[in-house]
Order: sequence, then structure tokens, then C-alpha cells
Amino acid sequence: MDESEAMDGLCVTECTRCPKLVDSRSRIVNGAGPEDADLLFVGEGPGANEDEQGEPFVGRSGTVLDDGLRTVGLDRTDVRITNCVRCRPPENRDPTKDELANCRGYLETEIDRLDPDVIVTLGKVPSEHLLGRSVAVTKEAGSLEEVRINGTPQRVLLCVHPAATLYDRSQEETFENALERAAELADVGDGDSGQTRLDGF
Repeated sequence: MDESEAMDGLCVTECTRCPKLVDSRSRIVNGAGPEDADLLFVGEGPGANEDEQGEPFVGRSGTVLDDGLRTVGLDRTDVRITNCVRCRPPENRDPTKDELANCRGYLETEIDRLDPDVIVTLGKVPSEHLLGRSVAVTKEAGSLEEVRINGTPQRVLLCVHPAATLYDRSQEETFENALERAAELADVGDGDSGQTRLDGF
């Protein structure tokens, strides 16, 4: 680590790698939830509410995520939620490739230390960032891929962004089905726990 960054456990305490994000953020928004959670949800980056409160997914999309988790018998405190970038991009724009790359090491460290059973990507940006390819997220939601992250095989489940359900009600079922599959794969929540894992992992 260079002088422009500092990490304490899973929390980044100081970072000045992205000048535009340093200017637009009011704080660094780290992941929240248990450091041994079986499920890790990865979003794109903090919005205004997250930047203000210092926690990922606390705005309207956070309410959708919380409701979805409850549907499959989970609570926010049972899972870990983080983002590809930890600082709010100006005007809530998508993070740039450079910004994603600058923050990638923090995300990889978090994944390594957490060692989750399943990583759930919330939306197009985290899906493409972790899979390293273009993703048609609405069509591919619910599909599971094994990818190497920092040299370690990880199971990544694609999911639409919770906010997608606010703009397109037809996405609600897609979103809930992906959460249900994630809970089953990680063997958490009250999904059909009698079902065996048929995914060959």
C-alpha cells in the first residue's frame, strides 16, 4: 500500500487514488455486515444516501434489498453488503474503468478475508467488473458462474439491481428468484433447505 491509502481490517480508512471521487465524497463507504457472512452482495458504488450515512444500500434500493432478503428468510445483519467503489461518483454517474481498477484491490481483499459461499452482483457494473465480460443482466439474472478472483475460485450469482424493480415491476420476480437461489446455494435463510445442490460445485 502506498501513502495515499490505508486499510484497517475490511475497512478502507484513507484513500486518495481517484481525485474526482475524493472531491465528490463526504466519506469512504465501506462494506457492512458480518466478516464471516456466507453471502456477499456487491453493488456499484455509494449514492447520496450512502455517502451521507456511511453504509451501502440505505436508500430506496436498500429498502428493496432488505424486503427481498426478508422474503427468503434473511436479514441485512445476516449478509455482507459492499460496493465496487467505496466513494460516491459525482452526480451518481457510473464509476470509470480507472476508478473501478483503483478500488479493485480493496474489494479483492474483502472477498479473500470473507471467503463467502456465494457472491451476488447487484446490477450490470459489478457483474461485468467481477466476470470481466459484458453482461446482459436482466437476461442472465439468476445464473451462477465460477470465476477466479485474486487467484481463488469464487461462485458469482448474477442479479438485477434492486432499483430495477422500482422502475420495472416485471423485474421483481427476477430479483426475488435470484435472492432465493443465492440463499439456497449458501444454505442460509429459509429457502428449500431439503433441496440438494445440483450445480456441480
